[in-house]
Amino acid sequence: MGKQKLKGKALRKIGYKNDKAKSLAIDIMARKFKQLTQKEQLYLLKEVLEKPEEYSENEDLKPLTDELIGIVKKENFTEYKLKAESDSFPIYGRKFIDSNTIHQMDLAMRLPISVKGALMPDAHVGYGLPIGGVLATKNEVIPYGVGMDIGCRMALSIFDLPIDFAQRNKFLLKTVLKDETHFGIGKMRENFEEHQVLEDERFQNTELLRKLHGKASLQIGTSGSGNHFVEFGEVELKFDNELGLPEGKYLGLLSHSGSRGMGATIAQYYTRVAMDVCKLPTGAQHLAWLDLNKAEGLEYWQAMNLAGDYAKANHDVIHRRISKLIGAKTLYKVENHHNFAWKEKQADGSELIVHRKGATPAKKGELGIIPGSMSAPGYIVSGKGELDSLNSASHGAGRRFSRKKAKESFTKSGIKKQLSELGITLLGGGTDEAPMAYKNIEDVIGSQTNLINIEGSFKPLIVKMDRS
Repeated sequence: MGKQKLKGKALRKIGYKNDKAKSLAIDIMARKFKQLTQKEQLYLLKEVLEKPEEYSENEDLKPLTDELIGIVKKENFTEYKLKAESDSFPIYGRKFIDSNTIHQMDLAMRLPISVKGALMPDAHVGYGLPIGGVLATKNEVIPYGVGMDIGCRMALSIFDLPIDFAQRNKFLLKTVLKDETHFGIGKMRENFEEHQVLEDERFQNTELLRKLHGKASLQIGTSGSGNHFVEFGEVELKFDNELGLPEGKYLGLLSHSGSRGMGATIAQYYTRVAMDVCKLPTGAQHLAWLDLNKAEGLEYWQAMNLAGDYAKANHDVIHRRISKLIGAKTLYKVENHHNFAWKEKQADGSELIVHRKGATPAKKGELGIIPGSMSAPGYIVSGKGELDSLNSASHGAGRRFSRKKAKESFTKSGIKKQLSELGITLLGGGTDEAPMAYKNIEDVIGSQTNLINIEGSFKPLIVKMDRS
């Protein structure tokens, strides 16, 4: 069976019924007993399950034996104080970021677990971490530092169609977007869509994930409300780009969506768990974390990664159906998360947990998409691997106005007039997503030239969003 990572299904077969014990067993085998074959690991774990007392002095196995024996710690939570001052962190595009956002990032940097941080030029106030905030910890994960929409991501398909296809077939493209995209909280597809992620064994590893499988099946291939979109546009690639495609203009499909109700439920559940075991001072409570050496942390990490894979699957379904209906072949697909946490090796060989709350991974040569707004171009970029930014870049233009302020400040007729002048068609969308509510994308891109290279651009032509 080789040295593949153990699955919850294999542990259930040898008698492991407790979710925490399964999570601990999987992690301990992967970290401490990876030299053993899977068969040998299962044999050892069966012995530990049957005689935990005999293994309780083994330092590597102790977390598992404690759980099996039922040892209860006297304190089920720990109170933490913040650092008196935060460690310094780079702020890209400081003049485009308000003081409240910087204060929010400063608070996150005062956590006792914070190691490094950075603020991207599209940053604005969010929940937990600011949107555009990047935070590294040693071995702790902050559910609210990842966010409610786990794995929210961008996906761009570049088609083998010339850009004039869009003008010649505008009615077709509008019809396809209307029929094949589904937006809004709780929105589900009318017909079941197959995708391998729905067969993932991780759905069976905890009670929470088992319960979420049905919702995930019904919502696959759909998008949320707010700033989520699916749009056709003009892709223009530079000469000698990192994609390896010829310079020129192509028809592209760009989507922005995440893990839907599944991700939101995981985020809410594990944020409550974190706040139960990690007590922080007033104002910082939602930055509670989970230790990745403990069962709750391992459970969240597993659920977060599954939600990230599910978010990718949503884009896969959308792009697959639309490309088929317009008769297009995908020449290249660029995609990236921007609400997630990664285990990443640092220059000194250490490993950190890097939270990117509305930030794009930008390791050297890594491709990503940074959108503007429904009226402004987005950019295909490759990372420069800047260590000070923790290999990160912005995830968009960033909001200049809150949703409430945007609704009070702009009208649908004003939005329609601006889009008409630019030759852009909007299907759905509300005043809270007015292009005027966003920062100037050129200012944002210009503030991170040391973080990214520009490989090409995406100009919106037909935009579909939720109605609000």
